[in-house]
Amino acid sequence: MRYLKNNFLIFGTMVLIGFIVLAFTSQPVLENEGSTFENDYNIYALEIPEVLDFSGESMPLQSPDIRERIDRELLVNTYWQSNGLLLFKRSHKYFPVIEPILKSYGIPNDFKYLALIESGLQNVTSPAGAKGFWQIMKPTGKEYGLEINSNVDERYDFEKSTHVACQYILKAKEKFGNWTLAAAAYNAGITGISKRLEDQNVSGYYDLLLGEETGRYLFRIVALKEIFSTPKKYGFNFDETHLYTLPETYEVKVDTAITNMVKFAESFGLNYKQLKMHNPWLRDPFLNNKTRKLYTLKIPKKGYYSK
Repeated sequence: MRYLKNNFLIFGTMVLIGFIVLAFTSQPVLENEGSTFENDYNIYALEIPEVLDFSGESMPLQSPDIRERIDRELLVNTYWQSNGLLLFKRSHKYFPVIEPILKSYGIPNDFKYLALIESGLQNVTSPAGAKGFWQIMKPTGKEYGLEINSNVDERYDFEKSTHVACQYILKAKEKFGNWTLAAAAYNAGITGISKRLEDQNVSGYYDLLLGEETGRYLFRIVALKEIFSTPKKYGFNFDETHLYTLPETYEVKVDTAITNMVKFAESFGLNYKQLKMHNPWLRDPFLNNKTRKLYTLKIPKKGYYSK
């Protein structure tokens, strides 16, 4: 019995070894020959362009440190494909609003990418309390004339907040004399950038030792500018039918309180959610308006939600 048992153990071991060898030496069989299943998914290093700039101001790519930092942002934004596609889709919806406002202030078109990295073109709130597409803090918003309270928060008004962002950028440009430091100041504050320049005895952004967020700030902007300028080069393939668009709207002026926003929305053939989507600066299901201020609400044209 012991002899037979040992033989069975030896035989079983040999069979197991045979299966293992077969598994590692045989070629896989694909059910759909010629399909994408037989293609490898490869990750490639990226060639850093010879020239990159922000608002016409060159990035000093001759520095190894600068090359590594832009390489990081190009890689992160190229291979985070789902996020990249969403940014392309949203930018098609909102850049046509941002671009003419930037132009009206004489601000370079590259600053549209600042909004892209600030919020992903969404009405988000940062841990520090900055809100909206342009991530405006409450004191800054009030300083530049936005109404901010529990009932109305105009930081969520896309167009008004874009005007505020432009005014702040121009103030920073006047202080520092170049667009690169003006953009950095949008993130770290005019006082913050001024102090760091003074403390470190340098005159330019790329010579500053900064914290993680501000240190990556311009590199993220320039990386997205490069990717958005040549999307297919970085593997993004889409056509216009895949992109988002803003609906046509008309304006309704209101200088009284709105006690019931649900019924107000219904009077225009909308529900409450639809009204708030187009007017996110309304923070409650009612509008107090004790001062009889004139507000402008955007209403999508008839048929947009009933196609």
